[in-house]
Amino acid sequence: MGRLEGKVAIVTGSSRGIGAGVAQRLAAEGAGVVVNYLHNEEAALKVVDSITAKGGKAVACRADVADEEQMETLFQKARLAFSSPPHILVNNAAALQWGPLEELNRAQFDELVRVNLWGIIVGSRKAGQHLANGGSIINFSSVTVHKPQPWSGLYAATKAGVESLTRTAAIELAPRDITVNALIVGLVATDMVSTVPLKSRQQIAAQTLVSPKVGRPEDIAGSVVFLASDDARWVTGQTLGVNGGYLMR
Repeated sequence: MGRLEGKVAIVTGSSRGIGAGVAQRLAAEGAGVVVNYLHNEEAALKVVDSITAKGGKAVACRADVADEEQMETLFQKARLAFSSPPHILVNNAAALQWGPLEELNRAQFDELVRVNLWGIIVGSRKAGQHLANGGSIINFSSVTVHKPQPWSGLYAATKAGVESLTRTAAIELAPRDITVNALIVGLVATDMVSTVPLKSRQQIAAQTLVSPKVGRPEDIAGSVVFLASDDARWVTGQTLGVNGGYLMR
């Protein structure tokens, strides 16, 4: 029996990259998983197929994480699909813009704040309304918050906000025994990371202590499982570094 048997998990932005890896691992641990996507239904269905082919349980559901009505529908569909209130929310969906301060524009600012901050607020609010008592919320921060890279200022600023919101939500949702934690994620091999300038990627990889120097989605998924499991019932309001020791240098 898996560590998450009988639980229902929603993973935002899980049609690809880290989110897909997390969804697959949660399902392998016994959870019924909602694979959320915004644009690429085909990719989301492939993730669902990869889960069900191994005997897991998963459904795909479209929703914009920054749209309250769509997120309300997402939580309702999760309950209907698995005949249970959801227990786990993984706020994985994110927007990434990388560039010097002098070139950043208001449209980039608005998009990152809308997805990376407002999306976390909406997801956490809906989780507070719909998660079963004793549920878990896992957010994603970034090493750029704690060790800035050139051109990372806007993205890092929104992720710093994620860490602050994690602590606030942990306090506000404690009466329902819902834990809220964040992972400080390092460089992970996904198509999203390909937009990060090569020099920055090389510098981060060179200063990562643990081999391989670039992480894989499955390296993140194990920590998500821990925070979503009963083993982490007394862990809340925390930020856990999952970055191969990059922040030690």
